[in-house]
Amino acid sequence: MADRRPEKSCEQACESLKQQDYEVAVKHCTEALFSLSQYPPTCFPEACQAEINRIKIESLLYRIASSLQLKNYGKADEDCRHVLGEGLAKEDHTFRAVLCCMHLKGKLQIVSNALSKSLTGESLNGMVTKDLTRLKTLLVETEAAAGKVPSLYHVEDLEEGSQDGWQFRPPPRGVTSSEEYTLCKR
Repeated sequence: MADRRPEKSCEQACESLKQQDYEVAVKHCTEALFSLSQYPPTCFPEACQAEINRIKIESLLYRIASSLQLKNYGKADEDCRHVLGEGLAKEDHTFRAVLCCMHLKGKLQIVSNALSKSLTGESLNGMVTKDLTRLKTLLVETEAAAGKVPSLYHVEDLEEGSQDGWQFRPPPRGVTSSEEYTLCKR
């Protein structure tokens, strides 16, 4: 188990989660986390430590989502407390950066959906609900913040004011219906 690359296990966990094979996803997450735990944090240069933190956070989030789907709420809550405690305690904003990257790659939605489903459809005890709600709030905030950041493509469009020869112009005065006003290409 320890000879596998943690990054590969993490990616396989994501794929298994997408395919709704939750037990396999948990297995891959556990493999990734086990592989990462075999090395003391001081063995890696600072640049590698950021990648290790990313894999650890992603693996924990995938395992939370999979555990919730398997109705293993104790394990999900334990991982949730771990990821929140470790992620928010650090002052380097690694946790939020990982969440943003996951959102931009389309990986955060799977975790978010699993949290939403569990929070609305299941009767959970107070502490589990509190931790999961806190994590869900962070995911929603991340998705909202990432949605406000314009992509490079949109920034270019905004700077030029046009796209592929099309240019925006407000309708003439007095025209209130979109049927009366059509766009033309220059």
